[in-house]
Amino acid sequence: MELLGSKPTRFGFGDGLVTLGERHSNVVVLGGDITGSVMTSLFRDKFPDRFFSIGIAEQNATTIATGLALSGKIPFFASYGAFCALRNADQLRISVAYNEANVKIGGGHAGVSVGPDGATHQILEEVAFLRTLPHMTLIVPADYEEAKKATIAMGEMVGPAYIRFGRSPVPLFTTPDTPFVLGKANVVREGSDVAIIANGALVWEAHLAAIELAKRGISARIVNVHTVKPFDFETVTAAARECGCVVTAEEHQVHAGLGGAVAECTGKNAPVPIEFVGVKDSFGGSGEPEELMVKFGLTWKEIYASALVAMERRDKGSTGVRAIKDVPVYSA
Repeated sequence: MELLGSKPTRFGFGDGLVTLGERHSNVVVLGGDITGSVMTSLFRDKFPDRFFSIGIAEQNATTIATGLALSGKIPFFASYGAFCALRNADQLRISVAYNEANVKIGGGHAGVSVGPDGATHQILEEVAFLRTLPHMTLIVPADYEEAKKATIAMGEMVGPAYIRFGRSPVPLFTTPDTPFVLGKANVVREGSDVAIIANGALVWEAHLAAIELAKRGISARIVNVHTVKPFDFETVTAAARECGCVVTAEEHQVHAGLGGAVAECTGKNAPVPIEFVGVKDSFGGSGEPEELMVKFGLTWKEIYASALVAMERRDKGSTGVRAIKDVPVYSA
């Protein structure tokens, strides 16, 4: 992994929408009064006849998007994730998911790294909710390029989908040529001593942790699970079985998000020690992004320390999981 600069993932979402608009005349976008913040303004400026401002009415926007989808359009609705994932939870569950409507949701201000806007606007719980909804595809891209590819991919698939993105610049380390397939995790660093399974901004932090672990002769594998649902059981199971212990890392509540999905997978396929890096049962706060990431324990240092704990637990427990590499992988 090489640092290629920095750019917010929300820019990737906005640029992806424009690309979709150029490719497909039935793509439409709904705004929730914050178009500049979630970058739907880029689509609005290029395709004004296909942009609809619904105002601060997330529940209405979701049902309108459902109607548009059932009429043959490909509607995107974007707002802050706190509002377009939870304020409209009933509409997402019944109008969108139950009908398998081809509605796409963009959730901005994800995690604490949004900064000074504070806890009410920082969403840390939506992955836990959305991954329980039947038929929902759930994507958490790691950088600008991945967010752009994910936006295009979700627009060209059929069915409900949600993408999570942030406000602040994050390291850019993938390129337009980096492979991206919905539902397929990417092994971005090979390793055999500990598997670090991460998504979003924590993928780069995992990389930094792996560099420090290498100084101690520890080989860390990094798996970027950009698609939380559908979940890549094969890649995660292989990482757990071959490394014998796992650390998960996400800018989300430590409960029921990526870490929960990994625990469900390994509990059935590779019962190895797992350590979880995430927000510990707390709301966010107001401050500079870098300060908040430190305050809530979302940096390479926590991943590094957790890797040492996971390896120690593995070595003491001697689970023998590495001996079951050829056992079939169960996905549910």
